[in-house]
Amino acid sequence: MKQRHFEMIETNGVTLNTVVEGDGPLLILLHGWPQCWYLWRHQIDPLIAAGYRVAVPDQRGYGASSKPAAVEAYNIRALADDVDGIAAALGHETYTLIGHDWGCLVAWNTALLHPRTCTAVMGLSVPFWRPTDATVNPPGMDDKFWYIRYFQAPDVVEAELEADLESSLLQLYYGLAADSPFGAWMKQLERPASATLLEALPKTDHLPTWLSAEDFEVYLASYRESGFRGPCNWYRNIPTNNAATPELEGARFTQPAAFVAGAEDDVLLYDPEWRTHFPAHFDDLRFIDIIDGAGHWLQVEKPDETTAQILRFLDGLATP
Repeated sequence: MKQRHFEMIETNGVTLNTVVEGDGPLLILLHGWPQCWYLWRHQIDPLIAAGYRVAVPDQRGYGASSKPAAVEAYNIRALADDVDGIAAALGHETYTLIGHDWGCLVAWNTALLHPRTCTAVMGLSVPFWRPTDATVNPPGMDDKFWYIRYFQAPDVVEAELEADLESSLLQLYYGLAADSPFGAWMKQLERPASATLLEALPKTDHLPTWLSAEDFEVYLASYRESGFRGPCNWYRNIPTNNAATPELEGARFTQPAAFVAGAEDDVLLYDPEWRTHFPAHFDDLRFIDIIDGAGHWLQVEKPDETTAQILRFLDGLATP
């Protein structure tokens, strides 16, 4: 693994272990669940070469960053304020923000909450939406397994995943990758509500081609340090995140924006009609693009194609 320069950045009452490298305008990259800064390993150097100062944190609850105990410490406003504070701590008045998975949700909300400092935003894998009760408890599915509902009870899912970190992470990465059959992640809805997460996931016994043993060890080390309590607390705030940000109801993105996802990403199946209503939230949506052959982890499944799409967006910021 290439050696990186890390800084422990103080922001919004927490300390975030952050890769900080390069010179130029600030570009912040946000990982999601269950990842860490290492998700962006293929993009960091090309983005530095493109003239950016790149900051890639382990977000709150992850890796070597702060891990508050309280569930409410992981509400969406706190997560967004963490990100905005990174820029201030590094001496930048503005920044461009790119997020993936939960990091994408944080990126969308940061852009809305801090439009004067977050001047451009790009999302990977998760379209913008305001979660509702149906996100946690989909109607008509009380007798079926649904992972977000399963995550709500403290200590349950983290105990399951931490019992065998290696197997747990392997199943999670496989289940949402293009390596597994498209739709395999959604097969969980065929399991009874009494199932556990790992029982509901598709199974594999080998690493995918895009994840080396050395890479996998980086993730294992990160989760040995953090555990899953903090990361899973992000999900436990879904029922209250809208109430925590009432001013965002009906808010529009005024910054330049873009969205990219993998063609075989099961997360897009959560709302098959996302293309219909997603663009209506934006004043300046530059493009939507889908990367063939990629599942949910597109930065590592299709790194060159993903980097090209990011550079496409960044290059376009010079022109309205």
